[in-house]
Amino acid sequence: MSAIIKAYQLNQAGPAIELQAVMLAAPVPGPQQVLVQVVAASLNYRDLLTLRGQNGDFADQLVPLSDAAGIVCAVGSAVTRWQVGDRVMSSFFRDWHSGPFKQSYLGAALGGGQTPGVLAEQVVFEQHALVAVPAHLSLAEAATLPCAGLTAWNGLFTRGQLRAGETVLVQGTGGVALFALQLAVAQGARVIVTSSSDAKLQRAKALGAWQTINYRTHPNWHELARELTGGEGVDHVLELGGLETFERSIAALAAGGRIAQIGVLSGFGASPNVQSILFMNASINGVCVGSAEQLNALAAFMSTHQIKPIIDREFSFAEVPQAFAYLAAAEHFGKVLIRLDQA
Repeated sequence: MSAIIKAYQLNQAGPAIELQAVMLAAPVPGPQQVLVQVVAASLNYRDLLTLRGQNGDFADQLVPLSDAAGIVCAVGSAVTRWQVGDRVMSSFFRDWHSGPFKQSYLGAALGGGQTPGVLAEQVVFEQHALVAVPAHLSLAEAATLPCAGLTAWNGLFTRGQLRAGETVLVQGTGGVALFALQLAVAQGARVIVTSSSDAKLQRAKALGAWQTINYRTHPNWHELARELTGGEGVDHVLELGGLETFERSIAALAAGGRIAQIGVLSGFGASPNVQSILFMNASINGVCVGSAEQLNALAAFMSTHQIKPIIDREFSFAEVPQAFAYLAAAEHFGKVLIRLDQA
């Protein structure tokens, strides 16, 4: 096992934050910890916010990213859940193993605040903060599940209780959106996808989308969503846009419907008018990823339905800055991946 590993860190350089390639001493697992040789990691919009200084304070020299998959290469003396050679993926929240969410878990989200992330050749994890990789997935594919896949699962299934025959509106074609599309289709739901790109909407159709809406062609897309559902509205909205889309999401919602509030792609701002939620007996669920237990449930569902994540593009470890820039350009369809097993 190497005594030195490659990694990336975020360093404050005056008003700017720099992403720097570094060499670090290889970590050593404690009694309850597991050492993982990371094969692949994936990027999320949260990682862009952190790099831009828009995701709160973080420790200097923080290793970024939350999502990774790899091979167990050493275990602590008290570890009972894993053995060398196991294929594992990280859980976004180090301390949220199961049960309801607690505010204290936020500080232990990987790759943010004071908790180191996964953008390194080797990473130490608490044994309960790892989940087995489904047999039908490669490690690269599994590296896309811990944040984006789990967020879609929690929003639609754990919190949303999605049932066959219901209608889901998904905003965009990024990682969370496409996971939501694939999972909802497998559940037997009808999915409407919105995007500004007809080419991306065609690809969404090929993945099973029931209807698609180009929101540039139809800026009042909430009205078209109601028309497509016979005036009833949609049962679920995966709300990823934030400030600019929220009131339209409410207007598209059916009586008794649910909004999974996830994203802030259009920025933060004043609260929208939610009065109609009251009179429709509808609900808004704030969704912040999920627990290791929920990630296990997602993995089982994906195994049952043989679902494979959509990976837009892969970058080598040396190309991490280019991977961040590519994600920022917002041209991707699915997940952006970093391979650590490539030069």
